[in-house]
Amino acid sequence: MKKILYLLCVLSVLLVGCSAPSFRPDQISTPPLHFAVPQIEPIILTNGIRVYFKENHELPLLQLTVLAPGGAIDDPVEKVGLASLLVRGMRTAGTASRSADQVDTDLEQLAADLSITADTYALTLDLSLLASDFAHGLDLLQEVLRAPAFEPERIELARKQMLEAVRRQNDHPQSIASRELLKAIYGDHPLGRTPTEATVQAISREDLLAAYQSTFSPEKLWIAVSGDFNRTQLRAELEARFASWAAQESKPRILPPLVAGNDGVALIVQKELPQSVVMLGQVGVDKNAPDLHAVRVMNFILGGGGFNSRMMKEIREERGLAYSVYSYFQVGRLLPGPFIAQCETKSSTTIEALELMLAAMRTIREEPVRPEELQVAKESLNNSFVFSFAEPHEVVTQAMRLDFYDYPAGYLESYRAKNAALSLTDIQQAARDYLQSERMSIVLVGNEQEFEAPLSQLGFPLQRLAPPAKSAQ
Repeated sequence: MKKILYLLCVLSVLLVGCSAPSFRPDQISTPPLHFAVPQIEPIILTNGIRVYFKENHELPLLQLTVLAPGGAIDDPVEKVGLASLLVRGMRTAGTASRSADQVDTDLEQLAADLSITADTYALTLDLSLLASDFAHGLDLLQEVLRAPAFEPERIELARKQMLEAVRRQNDHPQSIASRELLKAIYGDHPLGRTPTEATVQAISREDLLAAYQSTFSPEKLWIAVSGDFNRTQLRAELEARFASWAAQESKPRILPPLVAGNDGVALIVQKELPQSVVMLGQVGVDKNAPDLHAVRVMNFILGGGGFNSRMMKEIREERGLAYSVYSYFQVGRLLPGPFIAQCETKSSTTIEALELMLAAMRTIREEPVRPEELQVAKESLNNSFVFSFAEPHEVVTQAMRLDFYDYPAGYLESYRAKNAALSLTDIQQAARDYLQSERMSIVLVGNEQEFEAPLSQLGFPLQRLAPPAKSAQ
């Protein structure tokens, strides 16, 4: 009887399965995906500090990011590295009421993380801690921002760390290539300079104090806060700690204009290596370029789209010359950033890999891209755009940075539509405007004796740079 019942059950399941309608994936309908850019409305504290809030009560955490205008762009030519030493001092050299050791101890007891960094145009402070400790965290934050002590012995320690990094920069061939390429692209401009032992040694404690005074004042500060907090309460806490900090007279920021670089040249750095670093580039775009969207999509097709890019398919997949090859436009926040393409290949294929990279640039200039390439690029960029809003703190800091750098109104809201509207002609025009292969600055770091062909074959003026000195061990 049990066997009969079992067989009947199996038969009924089979009959139901046979009678059930079958579906193919292309027959399944789904509603269209709707995405709206999150809106963050800032407030201004009584002394001019701008604050961007985003509450998120999923975890009992709090994150703060502070932006101040500064960075390497403001470093004097004889004191390159000033901004970097400034932020190291603010983080590691104590405050007026807490020694450097006490700051570290207090952060450890709060299980908090505090970092301060300098990039080209801004100084950034990031603080993360438990929401229950936000009052203690704000006390520490306002001391670091308002009263850094720049303890002399800690400043000297930070200087020694920077000097060691400078001495070791020639240990890495990619660092050599990056440094020489930016110097070639931008010439004697802050965007082309990097710290040296002499410039780091030239920075005094008085320089740090002057740089701090000219950078940190309430009307220049921007703060983004996300996490488990009450907006009204947190605003009151910020006012209580910063209201007594008087604003200064606001002055317009003046940036040094670009100067002529050294384009249309191949720079050779001899280094005994089994493989070469191949890097080339030129001045690219800034955020205000009217064809910025076309430039991004064009570069995705050229070398920025990973395995979807032409460079990767040609140089890695079809010829096996490099594990990775790519290109990118570093979009300048205030001045045009560089376009850079790079790969690493064995010494005996250095010239071949370089010529293929240049050929890919010429082809995308001279011939329209294929419709399917354009479609993949637009869809990939638009899909990845949505994921840039996955984390609450990313949302609030992005809103703050767009205002900090004065991006056009509606930049995020129109991003996907502008990408979707691009045509084949737009992409080719962007390539013609921003890829002049004959004017590229080229840097090769490797063993020239092992190259498969003479460098004269490139057709570029050649400059052989002195082999970089090795760091003392």
